[in-house]
Amino acid sequence: MSPAVTVLFLGGLGRSGSTLVERTLARSDGVVAVGELVFLWERGVADDERCGCGEPFSACPFWQAVGARAFGGWNQLDLDRVRALQRRVDRNRYVPLLLAPWLWPPFAVRHRRYAAMIGRIYDAVAAESGASVIVDSSKHASTATLVRRVPGVRPRIAQIVRDPRGVAYSWTKHVERPDAPRGGSTMARVGPRRIAARWHVYNLLLELVRRPRRGGRLRYESFVADPARGVRTLLTFAGATLAEPGAALEGTSLTLDVDHTVAGNRLRFRTGTIEIRSDDEWRGRLPARSRSLVQALTWPLRVVYGYR
Repeated sequence: MSPAVTVLFLGGLGRSGSTLVERTLARSDGVVAVGELVFLWERGVADDERCGCGEPFSACPFWQAVGARAFGGWNQLDLDRVRALQRRVDRNRYVPLLLAPWLWPPFAVRHRRYAAMIGRIYDAVAAESGASVIVDSSKHASTATLVRRVPGVRPRIAQIVRDPRGVAYSWTKHVERPDAPRGGSTMARVGPRRIAARWHVYNLLLELVRRPRRGGRLRYESFVADPARGVRTLLTFAGATLAEPGAALEGTSLTLDVDHTVAGNRLRFRTGTIEIRSDDEWRGRLPARSRSLVQALTWPLRVVYGYR
């Protein structure tokens, strides 16, 4: 792994705006977005879902070149063994093990093997794209902790938070998944009670994981209000040479180009100019009972983050 490569990892609970943040960052010089790399084996290599460029994973020139650089081709891997290895090291239940000053020896062996594989992928992405900052929006606290231990990587763990009432409402919506190869698939739907609990647990875990702390947390609402400031904050946090938004961002207007992202919401397929604005639909659509429930279950962390 080149010592010049930084991995800016975006952590948080799903439906918190990480895809928008990632794609905005990718319009800056020297930055490449890879989407939710935690789903690479399942949704990319195994299920051949669509890359952000619109092509199936197996037909995407970028990811095929990355696979060739990293492993001599994705078909050189025993995918069942790789996925089994991932399940044995990359789960939130393992975060206490990953945060320990030393790892339990059998776990350490598995961890080193998997971390080395992820390191080879980051190295290949950097070589293929020419970028010095890789944005990985995998979100999971366990993946963030693992990234901190990948040899040669300069990790920067940023936490993206959103009002839990907005997150809860988003998880109740019926949303098509255009990346599924055969169509007819929808994103998972989860009730407000479970999402409120997840929001609290995920963010608490990320508070433990992210290092260094200063500058490593960004509110979705603050980002959409001033995207340029959000980009500068995150790129400065990442130590990027040019911590400035790209020319594609003017005020809240963003011109999107093709990004080769694995997994994420529908925005990863958009190109052309979009207007960045806050998604406040929940204010009029989330039932009062659900809103009260989410508020009760996410206190006091919600208040700490400024959602009063």
